[in-house]
Amino acid sequence: MKLGLHLPIYGNDTSPEVIAHTAEEAERIGLDSVWTWERLLRPTVPIAMGGPGGPVMDPPEAFGSVYDALDTLAYVAARTTRVTLGTSVLVSLFQNPVILARRIATIDRLSGGRLLPGIGQGWMEQEFTASGVPMSRRGAGFEEHVAAMRAVWGPNPVRFDGRRYQIPESEIGPKPVRPGGPTLLFGAAVPASVERAARLGAGLTLVIFDWDTIRETIAAFRRAAEAAGHDPAALPIAIQVNGSISARPVDERAPVTGSPEQVATDLAELEALNVDHVFWNDPVQSTEEQLHNLQQLIAK
Repeated sequence: MKLGLHLPIYGNDTSPEVIAHTAEEAERIGLDSVWTWERLLRPTVPIAMGGPGGPVMDPPEAFGSVYDALDTLAYVAARTTRVTLGTSVLVSLFQNPVILARRIATIDRLSGGRLLPGIGQGWMEQEFTASGVPMSRRGAGFEEHVAAMRAVWGPNPVRFDGRRYQIPESEIGPKPVRPGGPTLLFGAAVPASVERAARLGAGLTLVIFDWDTIRETIAAFRRAAEAAGHDPAALPIAIQVNGSISARPVDERAPVTGSPEQVATDLAELEALNVDHVFWNDPVQSTEEQLHNLQQLIAK
């Protein structure tokens, strides 16, 4: 099982130097991956967090300044040699599939095949408005977007005739390192998204909140993948932990948080579930604290 962390790409205090240092140190201490995420803007009014029906609250200040997910990974690719470069998640619908497919393929080539793109459908109404994309594009439109990108990554000549996206017969390159394109992860928070990922032969990137939900989601995903004719073992699962690894044990803690010893016990549980990647997104600790505590975990 591979371990990683989110890069500090948000907030007014970050910088290219901080981002590069974090990635280089992550690689030096033995972490397997570094990750970015996407946010286009911070509305000045309360929003439904997570999408329609979610709790209404003021958007986090961090949303106001977020480095571009893919551009950051292109920069980090040049500063590292080994770590996997992941997104969790990139909102694919905000970009034309030809443009996004070429950007992904380019970074995949520049990094020597290290890119692991996690993509999602998006949830913030204001971002859809700013992108000129209707929220109704989610669902079937997302599936068609993925199909169009996969067509771009396939052999030339490329042609795609969809309801929403059309690609005239063309030569399009570069192609990704892996034939057919990089492995995709789908961000999933509801059963329909989990089923979609399984049916389309993508992996999953999930945020862990409690053990029962994670176990049930992984089991449902693997059943759906097998029913769709895919090998469940070939579809990776990544777990994002929104929390901290602490220097000392914690009495009341969320899964995969707490001291290195407590986290190591939880990682054994995730390994038994055949999870492929675990990475931490910690908005509280400093980067140096995160790297130190992750180094202690690796040593266990």
